[in-house]
Amino acid sequence: MPLAVGNDAPNFTVKDTNGNTVSLSDFKGKTVVLYFYPKDDTPGCTKQACSFRDASADYQGKDVVVLGVSADDEASHQAFTQKYNLNFPLLADTQKTLINAYDVDGGGYAKRVTYIIDGNGKIIHVDSSVNTSTHASDVLTALGL
Repeated sequence: MPLAVGNDAPNFTVKDTNGNTVSLSDFKGKTVVLYFYPKDDTPGCTKQACSFRDASADYQGKDVVVLGVSADDEASHQAFTQKYNLNFPLLADTQKTLINAYDVDGGGYAKRVTYIIDGNGKIIHVDSSVNTSTHASDVLTALGL
């Protein structure tokens, strides 16, 4: 069962696509869209990532940070990012630290669940029925943007 609206979002520290260390606390004061997905470069996951890529202009200037998370490693994320020209970080959760903390373990991969976290670290929206083609615009609607 995913975490609920009103819960504190578990903090984390993991590596991103480029090997940079990223923590939830880095984004204090900003809205974080933390979306979990099963696997790099698969049809649904590609549609979902590309929906955020294509909507990047709609997110600019709104203090919203998009972070994709899967159990894939940095090399896989780099290849996925380059192949589809993704313009946001993917987090490499190879130890499934985030996947477990956010209760989205699908048995070796992350279930497709998105958390929207406010600037104070509270979960303000949970989407566990993701439409991969329209996900980025669905998130904007959930944020009232």
